[in-house]
Amino acid sequence: MTVRPPPCPEPDAQFLALADILPPDVTRSRVEQTRELFLRMEAALQREGMTFAHVVRTWFHLDSILDWYGEFNAVRSAFFRERDLYRGVVPASTGVGMPNPAGAAIVGGLLAMKPRSDRVGVTVQPSPLQGSARDYRSDFSRAVEVRTPAGRHLYISGTASIDQQGNSVFLDDVDAQIHWTMTVVHALLESRSLSWNRNVTHAIAYFPDLKDASRFAAYCQANGLAGPQVPAVQATICRSDLLFEIEVDATGK
Repeated sequence: MTVRPPPCPEPDAQFLALADILPPDVTRSRVEQTRELFLRMEAALQREGMTFAHVVRTWFHLDSILDWYGEFNAVRSAFFRERDLYRGVVPASTGVGMPNPAGAAIVGGLLAMKPRSDRVGVTVQPSPLQGSARDYRSDFSRAVEVRTPAGRHLYISGTASIDQQGNSVFLDDVDAQIHWTMTVVHALLESRSLSWNRNVTHAIAYFPDLKDASRFAAYCQANGLAGPQVPAVQATICRSDLLFEIEVDATGK
């Protein structure tokens, strides 16, 4: 996972980026490992004078995600309730399925920001074409925007072919799923006066079958998308009927 803090003068904010965090005991149950992972994240934040309320973005790689994604979501929701995060910023997030060399059930990463001046702030940004993920018990924001003196930094969560009601759409059609997913991403960018070619700085595309990566490349070529090179990563999406997911970072004034 790639954790990239935005540029910001040090007096205005404190940033913390953590990647490849493992639960302390990989022999425990998946639920216990998830809980311990969140506690380990929290302990790292506290060592830097921060709390989970300062987290703006998270990444989770779950081994065999389709077998227990609901259990993961239940642990995350309980942890967020305990920390009263729903009164503030629920982080943007990516959650995909992939194994890891440690044999852990889950690996995590996060980006946190603690403002030091009123020139810095964080806001949740809704998606114009998708409802809240919380409507189907997945606690993450569609996007989070960080405002610093250097500009605005939009973190778009892992986005897939899901409609306004939370249903998977364009089943068994990877080209249509890519097109709809990118339509959702473009709408979110445009809602913040951003565009792909002008403002996107980083993106990762996830595919259960890597041969489908050529379909995304074809979409980009057909639609004149330039910007950064988008790496293709083999990963299981959180629903078995989803064939493509993408996360995006963008920067603007």
